[in-house]
Amino acid sequence: MWVCGCGAAKGGTEHMARRCRTRPVALSIAGSDSGGGAGIQADLRAFSFFGVFGTTALTAVTAQNPKGVTGVAEIPLNVVRKQIEAVLVGFDVRAIKTGMLYSAPIIEEVAGMLAVRRRVPVVVDPVMIATSGARLLREDAIRCLCERLLPLATVMTPNLPEAEAILGSGLSSLRAVRRGARALAREYGVTVVVKGGHLEPDGEVAVDVVCDGTRLWEVAAPRVQATTTHGTGCSFSAALAACLARGEALMQAIHCAKAYVTGSLASCVRVGRGTYALASPDELVLADVRVRQVS
Repeated sequence: MWVCGCGAAKGGTEHMARRCRTRPVALSIAGSDSGGGAGIQADLRAFSFFGVFGTTALTAVTAQNPKGVTGVAEIPLNVVRKQIEAVLVGFDVRAIKTGMLYSAPIIEEVAGMLAVRRRVPVVVDPVMIATSGARLLREDAIRCLCERLLPLATVMTPNLPEAEAILGSGLSSLRAVRRGARALAREYGVTVVVKGGHLEPDGEVAVDVVCDGTRLWEVAAPRVQATTTHGTGCSFSAALAACLARGEALMQAIHCAKAYVTGSLASCVRVGRGTYALASPDELVLADVRVRQVS
């Protein structure tokens, strides 16, 4: 709980005991989803759930809904820079999360600004393709992402297709995902969470693989047959960043983020005819998530 005592008013009036609450601050550097299900909107929803004050720096504006993306407009580079600068100067940012960065120049700019703030944990969600299949990272930006941004991460959170794109090879089994997570962790010197939602989609359990370069864990939860999965990746990385902003240890933060996404999938709401969206769960059920160290 973040509560501090504030001084009472002075003067000819009676002193009054006052209390003010303080909250840890997290920054999301990502794109906007006009449909509210993913991107900055999902990040702010996750930050709020965990009692973290959310700040943002928009990199792109998308025209989309859960069924697809119909337009993308990149934010000018100087505006991206000024947003980040304004937040870092004005707030005590305790964790940073990156999502959709869209282009190599934006990645270069963000990487340059993060390189001088190495004491702040950074969650990199290497957003490449939307759930609908729309490309959210230009082809020529993938190499820049790998060379400039990933080495600055505290933890990176690729889904299966993103991990395959970074590795340049397929991951068709849990054993292969373990090898891939280890290879990524050692290549970039960061902790890696390869999200397992795309692996064995008909299975009863969704397993994420975590590697810090030496140790390997599996984080498993019951697979939820949800009406939509739009925004799960953003929600996971934002929840992880929120927990790090609160000062939680990395594996505990991963545990909570997995529980948050599992609960969100089970809490989908109808927001139109045939249209559904994730919603934050009423509570975090950590018992639904099993964390097991494999090696």
